[in-house]
Amino acid sequence: MRIVVAGDSVGVSLSEVLAAHLATCPGLEVTEMSRSPDGAGEYYANIAERVGQAILAGKFDRGILCCGTGIGMAISANKVPGIRAAQTHDTFSAERAAKSNDAHIITLGARVVGTELAKTIVNAWLASDFDPQGPSAKNVEAIGTLDAKYRR
Repeated sequence: MRIVVAGDSVGVSLSEVLAAHLATCPGLEVTEMSRSPDGAGEYYANIAERVGQAILAGKFDRGILCCGTGIGMAISANKVPGIRAAQTHDTFSAERAAKSNDAHIITLGARVVGTELAKTIVNAWLASDFDPQGPSAKNVEAIGTLDAKYRR
């Protein structure tokens, strides 16, 4: 599985910790994308867009975004048409982000969760898969319909 991890100026330290943690997990290919290729300072909206577009382009399977609370990254990532991002601060919400919502991206708050909890949250999310025939399939399909309706 190909994972992309990124954080804004507040979340970059957590992003780097998570990238290092994931690099030790068998079967994962991890890329850290916090810094802009041109070195420009960025807002979390720019980072979330870059990660979301890379996932939609098929370069990565899933993404993890970090900022101070996880809120700004979640809002920003969900503005990218076709992306489903979920803010997670515990293992149950991370598991459900995958199993019930087929989330491409989870977001974490560096000021909200510690590094060890963040690793556990990420592990729970990556260990969970969406069942396209399961009870949440129609909900995810409806999200896609809503996304397409308002896409420009």
